[in-house]
Amino acid sequence: MNASTKPVPRPGVMDIAAYVPGKEHAGGVARVFKLSSNETPLGPSPKAIEAFQAAAGKLQLYPDGQARMLRDAIAEVHGLNPANILCGNGSGELLALLANIYLGPGDEAIITEHGFLLYRIQILAAGGTPVTVPETDRRVDVDAILAAVTERTKIVFLTNPGNPTGTYVPYADIKRLHAELPPYVILVLDAAYAEYVRRNNYEAGIELVSGSRNVVMTRTFAKVYGLASLRIGWIYGPAEIIDTLNRVRGPFNINTPALLAGAAAMRDQAHVAKAIEHNQIWLARVSEALTALGLEVTPSVTNFILIHFPDRDGKRASDADAFLTSRGFVLRAVSSYGFPNALRMTIGSEEANTGVIAALTEFMERT
Repeated sequence: MNASTKPVPRPGVMDIAAYVPGKEHAGGVARVFKLSSNETPLGPSPKAIEAFQAAAGKLQLYPDGQARMLRDAIAEVHGLNPANILCGNGSGELLALLANIYLGPGDEAIITEHGFLLYRIQILAAGGTPVTVPETDRRVDVDAILAAVTERTKIVFLTNPGNPTGTYVPYADIKRLHAELPPYVILVLDAAYAEYVRRNNYEAGIELVSGSRNVVMTRTFAKVYGLASLRIGWIYGPAEIIDTLNRVRGPFNINTPALLAGAAAMRDQAHVAKAIEHNQIWLARVSEALTALGLEVTPSVTNFILIHFPDRDGKRASDADAFLTSRGFVLRAVSSYGFPNALRMTIGSEEANTGVIAALTEFMERT
């Protein structure tokens, strides 16, 4: 007989450290520029806003449980078969489904040193064991991943491009990784920032998924599409894996406003192009300006940069964070990602970007 006087979670659950998002506020400041969550400064497509508002007349109805209009829009833009697409309440839901379906006690999933923190949480929640492999120069090391594979390995989670580093794995290395993985291991390519990458040797994962049985690619509407508040993600994968996920997902896991806005946003690629152009211009300008101040900036292909501060009193990342916050610029501390002396900065509006440059110029000139 159970002698406990209260409900008790299964062993291990209370050992999981909860995910902590980037801060949003700066007390006592008239205007705040939130640059901690990699949100687009251009906001969503006007067409997405219009579609969202139109959904107000349908709130009494259940949403389409198959997300047909959204899957069709994604398939149309990316040239995919909608039957191989599944949409979810953010890509986080889809990643959690993969972990809960394919992992259990005794199973292992490989993550990288600076990978998305949510992977570890989801692996542990599923009863699996996370195996963390080192990165090299803030880049995913394919050989380190392969060296960690055992007969217990069931999933490899790979963020490409990486967060918070902003670096990426060339497609040739991704193909080599897949070729050397056992066929029972699922390679998860989390391509949340794929739209921003402008490198000829990068591929988000569509080609590899199309020719494989054990590769999936996840994407999001939270970044370049500007729909973070609606929580829309999607996964492209082999028919067998998509069918398995469909069997256990929630029956109405995306609401109607999100379905309508997401489809409209996906089809408005002109707006996406504007967001990408703005990012390309300011990614270069901010990186160059901060480097000129004597700060190290990890070369990024995304909509954020990782800024490394000197390891001395008064100039550490924590000092810079407090200084910037006092002036209304909220960046992301990334010590939980293995960078105790760095801050991650979203590329924001012109006003936000120039403001951070000016503030850090003042900060670095202080004696």
